[in-house]
Amino acid sequence: MPPTFPSLPGAAWPVTKRPITATRVEAHASGREVRSPLYPAALYEFGLPVEGLTPDGSFPGLGSGSLQALLGLYVQCRGTWGTFLFTDPTDGAVTSQALAAGDGATTAFPFVRTLGGLTETVGWVTAVSRVTVAGAAQAGGWSLTTPNLLTFARAPAAGAVIAADFTYAFLCRFLDDGIDFEHLMQGLWAAKSVRFRSIAP
Repeated sequence: MPPTFPSLPGAAWPVTKRPITATRVEAHASGREVRSPLYPAALYEFGLPVEGLTPDGSFPGLGSGSLQALLGLYVQCRGTWGTFLFTDPTDGAVTSQALAAGDGATTAFPFVRTLGGLTETVGWVTAVSRVTVAGAAQAGGWSLTTPNLLTFARAPAAGAVIAADFTYAFLCRFLDDGIDFEHLMQGLWAAKSVRFRSIAP
């Protein structure tokens, strides 16, 4: 399992979240265009300014060792090479999320979440607290297959709606091969531009 982005009490505002898509456009002599989406789903780019980090708890509100936690994750990932899990506090949990309807043969279903009128597969499921089939809670007979599949021992009946309560994270990579950690004063550091982007699991 990839490492997890640490909780950073010194994170500041504004936090940015930018959906990223790509489209191929082919123009014709007639002036008409043919457009084809290149990504099967949107990627999400995050920007997180961190105005307070402490190595030793000099500033209790920033958590003890927050500097080491962020610096360690970045070095462990070797900049843009490795991956980690980021839990967006505004987009990381769903309740009674409909996943699919059974067909009597399929046993594995991707975990999805609905955002407005869009339903898309989530990157990495971190915990599942409840699974229902046709409205009935399932105490067993299912498992979480990493990173984001709900797998049943027996295929749900045709037409039976499968739903779940679960939490999830975005599988991400840093966007920069260098981050500036600023030493502001004794025991106080900052990293004013931490940028990363989700990737397909």
